[in-house]
Amino acid sequence: MRFKGRMELEHGLKQLDIVPLVNIVFLLLLFLMLSSNFITQPGLKVELPKVVTSEAVKYEKIEILLMEGEQIYLNGRQVTAEELKPAFNKAASNNQAVLIKADRRVSLGKASQVWDLARQSGITQINIATNQ
Repeated sequence: MRFKGRMELEHGLKQLDIVPLVNIVFLLLLFLMLSSNFITQPGLKVELPKVVTSEAVKYEKIEILLMEGEQIYLNGRQVTAEELKPAFNKAASNNQAVLIKADRRVSLGKASQVWDLARQSGITQINIATNQ
């Protein structure tokens, strides 16, 4: 048996043509870059305050979102402070918790006003969302 020192390709080709492979890789890269711009998560952008100690909340809750400019959202729907009272009464009767997500630029007075409304309705479990 005699082995050749170098393996030659059929029909006398000495090299592989990798240009089509490079073209396909660039087209895939271009497709992924363009399609990734359209993937966004719906919702409102909130800058939560940062804290060192916090825990994850793992039970059913209603979310109150406080935005700059006196905007209040209840589970993603814009409401007024007066519309929060019936929602808090219903949550208190169902023994649900309240999670307050206040933007970093919202005043402490606005957050404490929502907190006080929840306490008046009889809700005992009130949390404030933060980033670690």
